[in-house]
Amino acid sequence: MPEAASAAAERAVIGDSEFDRDTAVTRREPGVYDIDLSAGWTIINAVNGGYLLAVLGRALADALPHADPFTISAHYLTASQPGPAVVRTDVVRTGRTLSTGQASLFQYAEDGTEVERIRVLASYGDLDALPDDVRTTAKPPAIPPMEQCFGPEDGPAPVPGSSAITDRLMLKLDPATLGWALGQPSGKGEMRAWFGLADGRDPDPLSLLLAVDALPPTAFEIGLSGWVPTVELTVHVRCRPAPGPLRVSITTRNLAGGFLEEDAEVWDSADRLVAQSRQLARVRLG
Repeated sequence: MPEAASAAAERAVIGDSEFDRDTAVTRREPGVYDIDLSAGWTIINAVNGGYLLAVLGRALADALPHADPFTISAHYLTASQPGPAVVRTDVVRTGRTLSTGQASLFQYAEDGTEVERIRVLASYGDLDALPDDVRTTAKPPAIPPMEQCFGPEDGPAPVPGSSAITDRLMLKLDPATLGWALGQPSGKGEMRAWFGLADGRDPDPLSLLLAVDALPPTAFEIGLSGWVPTVELTVHVRCRPAPGPLRVSITTRNLAGGFLEEDAEVWDSADRLVAQSRQLARVRLG
């Protein structure tokens, strides 16, 4: 079999990929779900916020009568760790077009008490039922062809265990936003990349929740380093993405008082703006 055909045959499909398995929740009873958070989606031993949002998003898709997240806002209360967790959901309102619910993820402290990690409020609907009238003045990000961009495999060997998530992503960064990796940050607070899952699974609404929080922090291009924990993240899913790699553009315009915002746009292979997000993150200064 030709190499290209073999690679295509090995591509994972939606519903049967590592992302799907690692975000799958088991319903214990109505409104209560169990999951074992995978260590494969960690950065410096902390579970990635986008992966966690997809976990809660999947639980809400089961709890609500609508399957697609339209808007989801999460407050990250404490850092999640790999291992057992419980998601509790509550249906706030159901309607013909939109249903609203809330969910929290809990883990257990050493003394056995529950610790709330994340709390979200979300509205779900049917993306396939949206009208075709689209009036987008935004333009897709100008990212060089994928073969002219660089991924984690092109840089120095990472610290073992520091970024397990990168092994599960297809990430090709725009060279114009890679000054930080060379010790020459641009100071512009921009990050752009081609994005996909390493096993070739095509994007869907739940994987968009991961995409908005999977690039290196824009703080790196401002000249800062270290962990940039998310305080709050809101994602708007605008339409079901077409098959193929995504383009993600993230910008920061204001760092003040040890906090910054990150505004993200996600574009699909059909040049459609499929998701937007804003998050507030904390940075270490000095």
